[in-house]
Amino acid sequence: MTQASTSPPSPRQPSEGAGAPALTPDYAAIKQRQQATWASGDFAIIGVTLQIVGESLAEAADIRAGERVIDIAAGNGNASLAAARRFARVTSTDYVPALLDKGRQRASAEGLDIAFREADAEALPFYDGSFDVALSTFGVMFAPDHARCAGEMMRVVRGGGRIGIASWTPGGFIGQLFKTVGRYVPPPAGVSSPALWGTEDYLRQLFGAEAASIRAQPRMFNFRYLSPAHMLQVFRDFYGPVLKAFAALDPNGQQALEQDMLALIERHNTAGDSALVLPAEYLETVIIKRTPEVLH
Repeated sequence: MTQASTSPPSPRQPSEGAGAPALTPDYAAIKQRQQATWASGDFAIIGVTLQIVGESLAEAADIRAGERVIDIAAGNGNASLAAARRFARVTSTDYVPALLDKGRQRASAEGLDIAFREADAEALPFYDGSFDVALSTFGVMFAPDHARCAGEMMRVVRGGGRIGIASWTPGGFIGQLFKTVGRYVPPPAGVSSPALWGTEDYLRQLFGAEAASIRAQPRMFNFRYLSPAHMLQVFRDFYGPVLKAFAALDPNGQQALEQDMLALIERHNTAGDSALVLPAEYLETVIIKRTPEVLH
């Protein structure tokens, strides 16, 4: 495995006011549990519905033919496929082999040339400046050590390169879903909410010291299912964090969580009784890394 030529930088840790944890969590143990969570169910069934987000991010990051692009915490490869469709040289990474297999199958079906590599977003096995662009759609936001992830993204991108990130916002549907599930199964102590990645101020704290510019744009993704009950069942069966939350509860807890999730989905459904169309806000961010001449 190729290792980085230097140790990753240590970006400025966000302040307590920005939601940073007061405790020092056991990140290794947390990542082990997270890896098992994302390997459970079948996230790809939900992931493929999010393809339009990868396409939008590829456009926002201005992916060009021949550029070296890394998709970090790629899942089943939405941003990887989007970049490859633009004739970039793509490396798709994730720490869940089963998700990489799903991306590999999709790339093969389209005849796209993508390299797939098992890798931890907090310790990427690539040299400094290996890529022109780093992308992540609803991926790095779930890694427990935010500052470490930001540092790794910056490290593997060359000076003047771009970082494109799509992250769910705290006030949007998925951010509220996190809060609902968290009332029943609390997140690990000391770990900051993944939804903080969906706030521009937080990203400026994570990336600002090495960024020439940061451009953030709120966007909407519409979940589309047969009904609120259908969406609830799909998330319960296939979305790892929800599947694991239900598995951790007794029957009474499961029933209460099901009712709260269904009520949340119904509140956000804009399609009435005919089907389900549920707008979910996310933040699309493009960061330009400073060139070496500017860094001091």
